[in-house]
Amino acid sequence: MLKLFTSTAYVSHHVTPAIRIRSSPVKSPLLNALTQLTGWNRSSHELGRRAFSSDSEGSDTNSSAIVSKPNLNDCLTLLALPLPHKPLIPGFYMPIYVKDPKLLAALQECRRQQAPYAGAFLLKDDASTDSSSSSETEEILEKLKGKELLNRIHEIGTLAQISSIQGEQVILVGRRRLKITEMVSEDPLTVKVDHLKDKPYDRDDDVIKATYFEVMSTVRDVLRTTSLWRDQVQTYTQHIGDFNYQKLADFGTGISGANKHQNQRILEELDVHNRLDLTLEVVKKEVQINNIQKTIAKTVEDKFSGEKRRILLKEQLAAIKKELDVETDSKSAFSEKFRERIEPNKDKIPKHVLKVIEEELTKLQLLEASSSEYDVTCNYLDWLTMLPWGKFSDENFDVPRAEKILDEDHYGLSDVKERILEFIAVGGLRGTSQGKIICLCGPPGVGKTSIGRSIARALDRKFFRFSVGGLSDVAEIKGHRRTYIGAMPGKMVQCLKSLGTENPLVLIDEIDKLGVRCQAGDPASAMLELLDPEQNANFLDHYLDVTIDLSKVLFVCTANMIDTIPRPLLDRMEVITLSGYITDEKKHIARDYLEKTARRDCGVKPEQVDVSDAALLSLIENYCREAGVRNLHKHIEKIYRKIALKLVRKGASAQVPAISDTKSLAKTDLESPETSAEESKTEQSGAVAETVENFMIDESNLSDYVGKPIFQAEKIYEQTPVGVVMGLAWTSMGGSTLYIETTFVEEGKDKGGLHITGQLGDVMKESAEIAHTVARRIMLEKEPKNHFFANSKLHLHVPAGATPKDGPSAGCTMITSLLSLAMKKPVRKDLAMTGEVTLTGRILPIGGVKEKTIAARRSQVKVIVFPEANRRDFEELAENVKEGLDIHFVDKYEQILELAFGYDKSVTWFHPLRKFLG
Repeated sequence: MLKLFTSTAYVSHHVTPAIRIRSSPVKSPLLNALTQLTGWNRSSHELGRRAFSSDSEGSDTNSSAIVSKPNLNDCLTLLALPLPHKPLIPGFYMPIYVKDPKLLAALQECRRQQAPYAGAFLLKDDASTDSSSSSETEEILEKLKGKELLNRIHEIGTLAQISSIQGEQVILVGRRRLKITEMVSEDPLTVKVDHLKDKPYDRDDDVIKATYFEVMSTVRDVLRTTSLWRDQVQTYTQHIGDFNYQKLADFGTGISGANKHQNQRILEELDVHNRLDLTLEVVKKEVQINNIQKTIAKTVEDKFSGEKRRILLKEQLAAIKKELDVETDSKSAFSEKFRERIEPNKDKIPKHVLKVIEEELTKLQLLEASSSEYDVTCNYLDWLTMLPWGKFSDENFDVPRAEKILDEDHYGLSDVKERILEFIAVGGLRGTSQGKIICLCGPPGVGKTSIGRSIARALDRKFFRFSVGGLSDVAEIKGHRRTYIGAMPGKMVQCLKSLGTENPLVLIDEIDKLGVRCQAGDPASAMLELLDPEQNANFLDHYLDVTIDLSKVLFVCTANMIDTIPRPLLDRMEVITLSGYITDEKKHIARDYLEKTARRDCGVKPEQVDVSDAALLSLIENYCREAGVRNLHKHIEKIYRKIALKLVRKGASAQVPAISDTKSLAKTDLESPETSAEESKTEQSGAVAETVENFMIDESNLSDYVGKPIFQAEKIYEQTPVGVVMGLAWTSMGGSTLYIETTFVEEGKDKGGLHITGQLGDVMKESAEIAHTVARRIMLEKEPKNHFFANSKLHLHVPAGATPKDGPSAGCTMITSLLSLAMKKPVRKDLAMTGEVTLTGRILPIGGVKEKTIAARRSQVKVIVFPEANRRDFEELAENVKEGLDIHFVDKYEQILELAFGYDKSVTWFHPLRKFLG
């Protein structure tokens, strides 16, 4: 819920509250002493300061307007903000991050209502948080709500002014001490508070005075040894006013390195003398630490003074050589090279990156060229300066041009092309195509990667592809830390450097096969930061250690199935499904795309080979049945490679003269040189002409080039056996048909049972059990005297037992197979069905309608049964896929019976069913 912006110390400058200070013209002794120490003149800063009085009840002012603020004593009901690391000391400010949207909205509402105050309370330690990391503490804070959060925070805290809110960052300024009295509301946590006042004390008491002056002296020692806090004095006095006993104690606590328990103890102490004693203890410890630090620094400095002197002399020698033009300084050459890279785009490079580059260039000049850190710094600067900061390629949102490119590169896929054109059209209206993550999902070989390339070509974006299949090391995405040997940035930084533009199209391949979480990190979480448009504007690579903007990158992902994609990633993607190609589409793709590519790659001329349509059709049906065309491309290349080999062999044999040609050769030698040359040319051209042969590839000789068929033609039974029914299945390679077979094993009273084989998964096993139950119920209702299922042991098998099978779409096929055996009646030979059946006989929808329809057409099936809920999916298919099919949509199993078995007078229970079906 909250995240500290800094945990090293409190800071009280860079805050912009516009509240007027009531200052006294008389300086306190400490302020006089500190003025001499820091050289700060209060009057010189009087006009330009931005300050507030810790207990001011007057009006707040700024340079442009006077805004009325409420009396601090009226702030009795406040939002409670838990602080995980340190309490907020009055007079200091603390930046925090508020992750809870409700709490952030409540804080913004307080600002709008001119009551910008909240209560800041330190989180208590327990067994779970005592040794937890910062991120784990933040996760615990996000889960704490209401009374649970109230019990986990200290009851004494600080009234905090909400100085500013920028996004999730809220700057709090401590004002005075508070104590929680009761809870008002739980989410966000709101409490009633009492304002605590210090206990009365005698200002002229000698002991208190002595303690005050000792604290003041010790604070001066801290400021003298630590320059970090010198500017803090003037800022604190601007905000708080002159030091008194209470404010000196708070100031000393704030600048000390005390832990949160000591700070909370001082915050809860209302006795001023005791508070000064506690403050004296922590600032004394700070002085001791500073003295130890100085001793260590002096020891190290003395130890390396000789080395420093040698380095200094070496630098002076290099400078002298450079002035005399004796040799070029390698450091200066490197620095000059890096500066030349950034100079043309210096205005476009982010300021935080420029700052890091300048710091590294300065560091490079101080390092020894032979040191290992020198090489690390050079490599780091090389990456920083080579990135295309502010460089973008011009996008092209011409929809007709994009449509032409997609049609050139791909055949069919009209629905996918239409969605991509919609995406480009929206980008043209918006002026940019960022903010979307497209996920192309489909079987292997359907053209997912090539569609990504086509999108890049249509948009005139540069293209970069990397695969995350099996990736488990987060460093591949977010880079290595520079402390490791051989460290490199992640893939995205490498992509930007190699392409030279900040808006490429990046294709992330096989995202459904992303590695699992392990010791090397969680790649899915790293990928989420990379892809999410809300996060990648400030993507942090571990190697660069500076944020880079990836919001202009267009990400296209590919996957074979979306079930294995992590849900947070999937929620941010727009999935476009590529179902695969039917036989006609494959034939056009092979003729218009694959054959031309294979011919060109093998160096064969078009007139030398003629592949018939029957050969292509046989190649598709008997060798390459998968949904994609990658395997089809391999087989066509195989044909052309064999033809290329035959052409080369024929050409080589034609160049070798035969023994029978000796007479002609002798005759040529006796004739004149001119005649011999002309006849030789004529004979050679004739020999070459004879070698140019046209190869005809048809169905009869196809096996000579690609071997025996892999698949046998899926033919339906001439007469379907009893107990055998054709079902439709979906696989990652596309659709297929499969027969479900049931046979009788043995009969005996009360021996009814079902044995299942075929390497079925848990879902299909459950479907078989449900099918057995539903079939028994139907027979019992329609023919009570038929005890076939009660007394018969049956065996249900799904062929291709070596192939694992699972899925929720075989229920109706199994019921029909069981009833066919019970009735001793075969089903229609040209019927295939798919759908899951519940115990009540209701048909549930299934997936893969297109793939299953294509599989049915390939098996010459004419009648298909689909669930009624899939009617819309079927109507969206192309007309050439639906052509010639008799489709029946059912929502109850009883509607399948007459389709499967037809009307039969011998089966008495068909009569009312026929009447029911009309």
